[in-house]
Amino acid sequence: MHMADALISPAVGRTMWAVAAGALVCSAYKVRQELDEKKVPLMGVLGAFVFAAQMINFTIPGTGSSGHLGGGLILAALLGPYAAFLTMVSILTVQALFFADGGLLALGCNIVNLGWMSCFIAYPLIYKPFMRQPSQRKIFWGAMIAAVSALQLGSLGVVLETWISGVSQLPPGLFALLMQPIHLAIGIVEGLITAAVISFVWKARPEIVERTVSGEPYGPISLRPVLTGLLIAALVIGGGLSWFASTHPDGLEWSIFHASGQEELETEGGIYQTLARWQEKIAFLPDYGFRQSPKADESVQVETAAWPSVNGGTTVSGLVGGALTLMMAVILGLGIQWCKRRSA
Repeated sequence: MHMADALISPAVGRTMWAVAAGALVCSAYKVRQELDEKKVPLMGVLGAFVFAAQMINFTIPGTGSSGHLGGGLILAALLGPYAAFLTMVSILTVQALFFADGGLLALGCNIVNLGWMSCFIAYPLIYKPFMRQPSQRKIFWGAMIAAVSALQLGSLGVVLETWISGVSQLPPGLFALLMQPIHLAIGIVEGLITAAVISFVWKARPEIVERTVSGEPYGPISLRPVLTGLLIAALVIGGGLSWFASTHPDGLEWSIFHASGQEELETEGGIYQTLARWQEKIAFLPDYGFRQSPKADESVQVETAAWPSVNGGTTVSGLVGGALTLMMAVILGLGIQWCKRRSA
């Protein structure tokens, strides 16, 4: 559900950048007040895991569409909302800058739709009430309902942002009728994945889930089993399982095509072209693959049509992207720790 720049106006893009920046500053302040030093490596490893997991699109049967994990609720359930939001910002920034996944103008929208909705609405209002006395059943239903709600809110955010932007190719009523049901189906799968990941952590170290909900530090518990398991999963998913991603368009692309008859919307104006040029220069693995010469376009299309798409560029993207996300999240955490010590 990564929005491209063509879906929003510059005014909406700037406004959502401001909202995202405000939430980022607030989250950094809150994390500075309550950060547990053990949470920093978990931020990095969870960020790498979610980055890798987002590379795998799963087919939605009977629709010709696909979806992928958002991951915001997983982060919030295991890190708390503020550290989770910082980690999601790291993921989305790495994706936009180095992989051209989501537009630079639309980065603020993507942060709000995929991060803010999960961390600050679905997590505290839906997931936490289920976890007052945690159990396997409550983890399942809390994760399922909260994940579906977060994705519905995020997809509605996309509709509202395009409507306010005045994107005439996407009539808001029709666009909403396409976006909401397809993301309901995607949300159900996300809920199952989210419940499975939280259950894995619950079985390995139940204190993480319990203390995150209560806002307490992790304390003397060892995070090694959880960190090891998630890091191995990130390496396996990003390095190999990403070959098996669905070739169908994701829910947003599918909705755009059925609402407008176009696979991609055209952009006009200086800011769009300027940002596109910047992104083209910065993104060294665009679309999660090696750069291709214009002469290779036809052969690339044939290659990417195959399934599974055994592709060295995809493997490198999964491993490098996970590493970059891990480093960015850890640097954020360590930077906040350093500021806290300096002010003490």
